[in-house]
Amino acid sequence: MMHWIVLPIVLPAMVAPLIGFVMRNDITMARITSLVSTALLLCIAIGLTAMAAQGETLTYRLGDWPAPFGIVMVLDRLSALMVLLTASLALIVLIHAIATGWDARGRHFHVLFQFQLMGICGAFLTGDVFNLFVFFEVLLIASYGLMIHAGGRARMRAGLQYVVMNLAGSTLFLFALGTLYASTGTLNIADLAAKIPTIPPDDAALVRVAAMLLMIVFAVKAAVFPVQFWLPATYSNAPAPVAALFAIMTKVGAYAILRVHTLAFGPGVPGTEGMAGTWLFPAAIVTIAIGAFGVIGARRLMPLIAFSVVGSMGTLLAAVAVFSPTATTAALYYMVHSTFAAACLFLIADLVVTRRQSDTLDPIPATVQNGLFAALFFAAAIGMAGMPPLSGFLGKLLVLDALRAPGMIGWAWTAILLGSLLTIVGFARAGSNLFWKSTTLSEPALDPGEQRGDAARSRTATAAQLAPAMAALAVLAGLAAFAGPAAAYFEDTSTQLFDRSGYVAAVLGTGEED
Repeated sequence: MMHWIVLPIVLPAMVAPLIGFVMRNDITMARITSLVSTALLLCIAIGLTAMAAQGETLTYRLGDWPAPFGIVMVLDRLSALMVLLTASLALIVLIHAIATGWDARGRHFHVLFQFQLMGICGAFLTGDVFNLFVFFEVLLIASYGLMIHAGGRARMRAGLQYVVMNLAGSTLFLFALGTLYASTGTLNIADLAAKIPTIPPDDAALVRVAAMLLMIVFAVKAAVFPVQFWLPATYSNAPAPVAALFAIMTKVGAYAILRVHTLAFGPGVPGTEGMAGTWLFPAAIVTIAIGAFGVIGARRLMPLIAFSVVGSMGTLLAAVAVFSPTATTAALYYMVHSTFAAACLFLIADLVVTRRQSDTLDPIPATVQNGLFAALFFAAAIGMAGMPPLSGFLGKLLVLDALRAPGMIGWAWTAILLGSLLTIVGFARAGSNLFWKSTTLSEPALDPGEQRGDAARSRTATAAQLAPAMAALAVLAGLAAFAGPAAAYFEDTSTQLFDRSGYVAAVLGTGEED
C-alpha cells in the first residue's frame, strides 16, 4: 500500500501531543517543532500532488482491510489539491502567527493548530462519509479552541455561536448517516456510488432524504444561505491568523458537496440526479447578495473581510451547483484563488488593526508604513473583488463562462457582477478611510497616560511579519500568470472527479496500489 497517503493525517496527529505534553512551557521549542512539522506537511503534499497528477486513484487501507469493510483513504487529483492548498496556507499563517506573537497569547496554540491540520487533511483524504463526520468533529473541536485563543468576551460569545451551529450540523450529519446506512447498507463513498444507481427510483425516498440532509450539513460548513450567519461573527472576532486559516474551513464544505454529491448522488443517478443543484444554486445566489451587502454596509474592517468571504463562497457554490466538469474546473480555480485572497486580507488586517488599536473604519492619524499597508490592502482587495490583473478576475470569468445555461445566466451573471461592484465600492471606501483620509489628519496632543496608542502606531512591521501576506499575494499573481497550466490541472481534476466508474474500481478493486 502507498503509506505516504496517510502521512498528512498521522504527522500532525503525532506532533500535536508531543508539543502539548513535552513543550507546553517552552514556546521556542513549540514554535520550531510546529514550523518544521508544517513545512514537512507541505513537502508531503507536494509529493502527493505529483503522484496524483499521473491520473491514478491511489488508496490506503488501514489494517489492510478491504473497502467497504475497512477504513480507506483515497488520493486522487482533487484530494491532493486540497491537501496542498491546506499545507500551503497553514505554513503562511503559522509564520505570521509566530512573527506577530499571536501564538504566545495562549498556551495551546500550536497543539490546536496541528490538530486542526489533522482534521482538515483527514476530511480531504477519507473515502467514506462516516470518517468524514469524524474528521469534521476533530477540526470543529480544534477550531473552537483556536477561535477563543487569547480570550475576550466578544470572542467567547462568537465562539459559542459557532460551536452551537456546528453541533446542530453534526446532529443532522448523524441523522443523515443513519438514514443512508439504513437504505444502502454502506457508508463508503465508492460503495455508495456503486449501489445507489441500482436502487429503483420509487424505492429511493430514504436516499433522497439522506442526500438533502447531507446537503444541509455541508451548507452549514460552507456558510451558504440560510445558514451563513455564523461566519461573519466568527471570522470577525477570531484572532486574525486564525481567521486566515479558517479561509480553508468553508472549502471543506464545498469539497464535501463536490465529492459526495457528484459520486454518490450526482449525474446519472436515478432519483437524486439534479436534486442538489436545484436547491444549491438559488442558495448560492442569495449568499452572493448577502456577502455584497454585508461588505458595503460594514463599519469595521474584520466584518467587512468576513462578508467578502461569504460572497466568495456564494460565487464558488454557484459554479459547484451546475455539477458539470466545465463548471467544476471554474469552481476549483476560484476555490484556490478565494482561499489565498481571504487569508491575505486577514493577515494584512492584523498588521493594520494592531497599529490602529481598532478595526473601525473611521479615519485616524496615519500609522507608520501607511503607504506600504495601503498598497498591500488594495492589492488584496483587488484580488478578492475580482479585478485584473490578479487571479480573481480570471476566476470570475471562468465561473461566468460556466454559468451560461438558459434560466441560469440571468440570475448568476447579475448576482456575480453586481456583487463584485458592491464589493469594489465597499473595499474602496474602507481603504480610503483607513489609508488616504488618515494622511490628512494630524496627531492629537497626548496626555502622559495615552502613550500606548502612539507607540503602537509607530511600531514598524518586520520583514517576517510582512512576508506571509506578500507570499499570499504572490500566489494570486502566480495563479494569474500560470492560469493556463493551472486550469489544465483543474480540468483534469474535474474530469477524474466525474469518472465514477474509475473511482469505484480503484477503491473497491482487489488489486493493491504500489
